[in-house]
Amino acid sequence: VTQFKMPEDFRSVLDKQVDGPTTEIFTESDFPVQSFKPKVQILFQRLPGQSPWEVEVERRRWLYLSFDVAELLASKGIDSNQLMPRHYDHEYIPAVEKMKDSVFPIYLPLKVFDNDECDCRTPKEWISLGLEPGSSDRKPVPGKALLPTDDVLGHEDPKSQELIYEWIDVGVLDYDKVTELYLVHKTDKNGQAQDEDGRPILNGGVTPEG
Repeated sequence: VTQFKMPEDFRSVLDKQVDGPTTEIFTESDFPVQSFKPKVQILFQRLPGQSPWEVEVERRRWLYLSFDVAELLASKGIDSNQLMPRHYDHEYIPAVEKMKDSVFPIYLPLKVFDNDECDCRTPKEWISLGLEPGSSDRKPVPGKALLPTDDVLGHEDPKSQELIYEWIDVGVLDYDKVTELYLVHKTDKNGQAQDEDGRPILNGGVTPEG
């Protein structure tokens, strides 16, 4: 029996043993880890031959991350920029041949078509995903929102004809039960939801002073 000899180039041996991409998250984030996990409603005790609950959660997480809401809508012929109502310009009325299928402007709000009966989580459950075990501070929850690319004009006149709306990564801060609207904050280039001072936004942005 010969003695075990360490290879001189041990790093090359380790590189060859990589089986595939890891599911571990290395990027720094202001969002809790559990906020990225999908809600999987299956039996916790699985039968022989069925994938374990943890494996099914990880598979669906990767599946949902591969989806893009803008691409899904575009595949159905829906222009996301046309989903937001605008001021009707009476001075400019395009010719009939340029108005495609309808001669009337879009006027029905999205709320008319909204239905939350099949949602997997209630708004309270979505917001509670920002709570980490052992912490009283609630972090933002990752999401996508249809927002104007111009923040200044978007706040002044959300229905301006000059605005361009796109699906943007946001951190969901809070939910208003009366208006049934979510309060969101755009993420920066690093995918983090921080305030002007570079600090993570906690508890919906409410300061200790209220």
